[in-house]
This record gives sequence, structure tokens and C-alpha cells, in this order.
Amino acid sequence: MNEIWKEKLADGGILIIDGATGSELRRRGVTLSPHAWSGPASGTHAHMLRDIHLDYVRAGADVITTNTFGTTRFLLDAAGLDGQFEQINERALNAALDARKIAASDVAIAGSMSCLPPSFDTAGYPDLKTELAAYVELADYLADNGADLIVLEMMQETVHAPLACEAARQTGLPVWLGLSCRLDERRRCVGYDFPAIPMSETLDALLGFKPDAVAVMHSPPVAVEPALSELRQRWPGVVGAYPEIGGDAAFSMERWTALARSWADMGARILGGCCGTSPAHIRALRDMLAGAAPT
Repeated sequence: MNEIWKEKLADGGILIIDGATGSELRRRGVTLSPHAWSGPASGTHAHMLRDIHLDYVRAGADVITTNTFGTTRFLLDAAGLDGQFEQINERALNAALDARKIAASDVAIAGSMSCLPPSFDTAGYPDLKTELAAYVELADYLADNGADLIVLEMMQETVHAPLACEAARQTGLPVWLGLSCRLDERRRCVGYDFPAIPMSETLDALLGFKPDAVAVMHSPPVAVEPALSELRQRWPGVVGAYPEIGGDAAFSMERWTALARSWADMGARILGGCCGTSPAHIRALRDMLAGAAPT
């Protein structure tokens, strides 16, 4: 198991996690599933996925995330891929492992897990017992086949997210908790897709699982600073930020690196990007940390 990332954090360093996978696949011409987002693409575009991981490693990422955000069994079944759980997840994990091998890098591989509902419809979740079993199955697969840690992404509510946390924690691997939020009309941090749930309630439900790090991710950049401030009031451990920028073409690299620097100044020790970001954004973060001007 690669634990160099742990050593870097212990020495007070900042880790760079990669940027988007799903929107990067789409930018390179892949049609994503309306039922399981980027999950099925591992089965059809494994070589392109490997190249994306490789581009992130060469851009300076210390951690790359597997394309398993949308590969729980109930999501793949909803996409008409019944019986392909092992095949698709094997290709997703191997794409990251192969990229690390080609780059001859010590980059860590984070197995991604989410609570994405089928077809993005929260009414489509299976019963809670089946849902938990699906998270346990994916967490165990990632742990048994080469992931160095589990990263829980887009955790934002209090029913489904605890199930994913339970499944990840029982693997024995380090676990990063990724919180997704936005600001409501009163500028309070609330769930990105669950605006009726304050982020404080999600934190109360999930911090008891004792994650190894907590990051604000897939959140609008404007929400990151208040979310980090709120998180710091409840969490003394490692924090990070890897927000989404969506399709905002006007989001300049200068603005990107300036915001990232402000998050680092607030104590963020993990920096990266989510939807809309690319290897160029990760290279800009690496250059920023090295003291170079953004390009």
C-alpha cells in the first residue's frame, strides 16, 4: 500500500488531488450515462480513462481517483449493465494502476465512492439494506484490488451518506470524506443536491466515522471558504478543497490559483478540482505551490 501521501501530510505538506474525470471524459468525446454518469465509460473507454489519469499524474497530482463514482451495482443495473459490476470496476481500477505504472510514479490511488442515485433521482434508491450491501461490495472491491485509500465523494445528507461511510470504514483503508455543498439564500452552507439539509447536520452525522481527512468538493468555489470555516469549527484534522467550476469558460487560471492559495491559507492541505477542471488546472496548482506564475 502506498502511504507516501501520509508522510507528506505528516511533514506539513500540501497534497494535490486530480481534477475531474467525468467531465474530462465528456470533453474528450465520451457520452456519459444518464443513469450512472461516468461509471459505464470504464467498460467502453478504458484506454482513454488511463490516459486521463496519466495526464493528471504528469500534471503533478499526488493522488488520482478511480472512475468508480458511479459503479455501485444498483447504478450499473439501472444503466442496463446487470452482471458487469466486476468487469467495469476492474477496468476502472486497472486504468489508474496502469497510469501509475507507465508514469513510474508513487502517486496514491484513491478509490472513489458516492451515493449517486440511479438516474440522479433520489426516489430511485433501493431499500437501505440493498444500498448498504452495494456500498460494502464496492468498498471491498477497491480495497482488495489496489486502492490505497477510499475517497467518499458528494456526501451531503444524513440517510445515504452514513451507509457509504460505514462501508468505507470497515475496509481498514484510510478514508477521506468529501462534502458537497452550496450557499442558500441566507448564505448558509447546505447540501449541494439537498438544500433543505444544513451542512452542520451532515457533519454531525458523518464525523463520528473518524475520517482521515475532510474536503469540501464538488461545491461552487464561492461556497468553499464559508464551508471550510464551518468545517474548522467542528473538525481539528486535515481539511481540503477540490471544487467544481462546471462549464464556466470565464473561470481564469489566475482566479483559480488565487482562490486555491486562499484555501491553503485557511489550512487546506489537499487541493484539486472536480467537474469542469482539467489537467491544466492541476498543473496550475502545482506551479502555484512551486512559486511559478499561472499559465
